[in-house]
Amino acid sequence: MSITKVAVIGSGNIGTDLVIKLKRVAKNVEIAVLVGIDPDSDGLARARRMGISTVDTGVQGLIEHPDFADISIVFDSTSAKAHVANAEALQPYGKQLIDLTPAAIGPFVVPAVNLEEHLEAPDVNMVTCGGQATIPIVAAISAITPVHYAEIVASIASKSAGPGTRANIDEFTETTSEAIEKVGGAAHGKAIIVLNPAEPPLIMRDTVLALVSTPDQDAVRRSILDMIEKVSAYVPGYRLKQEVQFTQLDDAESVATLTGGVEKGPGLWKVSVFLEIEGAAHYLPAYAGNLDIMTSAALQVAEKIAENTMLEAAR
Repeated sequence: MSITKVAVIGSGNIGTDLVIKLKRVAKNVEIAVLVGIDPDSDGLARARRMGISTVDTGVQGLIEHPDFADISIVFDSTSAKAHVANAEALQPYGKQLIDLTPAAIGPFVVPAVNLEEHLEAPDVNMVTCGGQATIPIVAAISAITPVHYAEIVASIASKSAGPGTRANIDEFTETTSEAIEKVGGAAHGKAIIVLNPAEPPLIMRDTVLALVSTPDQDAVRRSILDMIEKVSAYVPGYRLKQEVQFTQLDDAESVATLTGGVEKGPGLWKVSVFLEIEGAAHYLPAYAGNLDIMTSAALQVAEKIAENTMLEAAR
């Protein structure tokens, strides 16, 4: 069985964590090259110590690398703006791109929800760390009852947010909000990110608030728990922080501005889900669950693409 070779563009926190996962836990894919633009970056230095070929001249250096022809999948963990340029440069070469930035050139992919739908897409987008953590929950609720509005709040340790993450705050909220609707199934979505400066750094926490009409509480709860089990299969530190909460809205509470017109009423409820994501500490400490869920999800996509390619070749 042949192993699919991959490259990673971006030697910051996300790219370095992904490289370590590719070396330690990947089954169907193999890291061939790590690409950066700073020859003195810690990510490139770590990769070299691990025996991985590195390039410090960006995407053009990757294209000129002697192993480039053997690479089938390219991960991009740079920034939304950089991914647009990288995708354009790589387009003539027929590589599949897995985009870990909020650029959203290709379809949104959340492995526990819609991975099978986009295995052949030339450029898949991994939404954001907050999206990977919360969209499965929105999808689990919307599988049982229509979600008129879903709001997510992602709180991550400030120390886990590198320059790329900080440069993409606006794109984070826009991309996540859009994916809450397109992938999660909510009629309206909103995303908020908090960079928590607390010392010592706190583990990633995510809150999902959904407005629904008279839910079957047991069915919604089971659906959420089933989804958490699916996500934790590739992100072991993903867990429910406390019991799912159901709150009937007071008749005086109007939510029409959030739901696009669905008014209050005796049948409108708020579903509250509180999550915690502990990182595997492959690069940064365990508080960096935002790195872990993003890179684990991206690796899951690559593994499935590679598996699908092998099955096709065997037919």
